[in-house]
Amino acid sequence: MAIDHDRLFKELIRTFFEEFLLLFFPDMHEHIDFHHLSFLSEELFTDVTAGEKYRVDLLVETKLKGEDGLIIVHVETQGYVQPSFAERMFLYFSRLYETYRTRIVPIAVFHYDSLREEPSVFSMEFPFGEVLQFRFFPVALRKEQWREYIRQDNPVAAALLSQMGYTEREKVELKKEFLRMLVRLELDEARQRLLLGFFETYVKLTEEEEQQLQSEVKAMETKEREKVLELIISYEQKGKKEGLEEGVKRGLEQGMKQGMKQGMKRLIQTMAQKGMTAAEIARLVDLSEEEVQSLLSE
Repeated sequence: MAIDHDRLFKELIRTFFEEFLLLFFPDMHEHIDFHHLSFLSEELFTDVTAGEKYRVDLLVETKLKGEDGLIIVHVETQGYVQPSFAERMFLYFSRLYETYRTRIVPIAVFHYDSLREEPSVFSMEFPFGEVLQFRFFPVALRKEQWREYIRQDNPVAAALLSQMGYTEREKVELKKEFLRMLVRLELDEARQRLLLGFFETYVKLTEEEEQQLQSEVKAMETKEREKVLELIISYEQKGKKEGLEEGVKRGLEQGMKQGMKQGMKRLIQTMAQKGMTAAEIARLVDLSEEEVQSLLSE
């Protein structure tokens, strides 16, 4: 099943919006009044030229400290290369401004698999002068060095370690540091599972790497080791329980369908034995004549 990257990022940033701004835009964070915060419904825009529809990822209505007027923070996540992305950000900005008529803060989070240089400016100029220079605030995750974030008690930093610039050889250490951060954060179960699910979507260890991780965790100091192991075991047990419940549910559904089919088959056979035609049976049991014939021939 394909991963819905937009949904994952949207859920993470929506849940930890204040922490997201504090992590990447501390100056912006300092000016925003988080007592006034509401998430707006998604906006859907149609690109008539390209014949495509785009849905804005995240819109947050808030205020600046000491000011009465509202502002909107627009966060867009981008995981694939699009040469016209800067132009798309400008189009979003202009259409959002047309709709809300208020100041808008545009932010783009790039989470490509490889390092790329992405423009954060859309401009329009002529030999005789510049008409437009639109800028947005970029976050290029792959350019960030994950080791610089592991001392921060920030849930967004913990989850986004999985998107930063690490090598294959660093995966075990990366996950170990992520688990240590998660233990320090002491979040409730729902938020903890959000971060775990996000991280493990993007960082998958082999069986050998998992064994190496277990060994390194067991080498930690006693108190920290117990908490990290408890976290791992709890998450694994929860996953197994959910998997079992899903399996039982599917089994019951399949059993019910099979039972209903067998019951219908016996009913149709009884009706046929009493001399009723396939067409008559079909009308009574609300099936097609072909379906009745198929059940009679089994």
